[in-house]
Amino acid sequence: MINDNDVIDTLEELDAFIRLVESGGLGFKNVSGLALATHNSNNRPFIAVLDDAHQLLIGRWVTQDVYENGKELVRGGSKKPH
Repeated sequence: MINDNDVIDTLEELDAFIRLVESGGLGFKNVSGLALATHNSNNRPFIAVLDDAHQLLIGRWVTQDVYENGKELVRGGSKKPH
């Protein structure tokens, strides 16, 4: 599920979203990872929260700049305290 109204347009917002996921703030019990991806039908970039079966739990649209520059942040996770 991706909410069209929610677009992450800065690396700071991406970091805050990652911290929210890492801290369990979204209420999902079986989160196994995060990934930056593009939507199959329109190539629009988004961040995906994946479960242990690699299925999409929730996604948020990101700008092209965040997609291109946020890959290391997504790979390594937030370094800020939760």
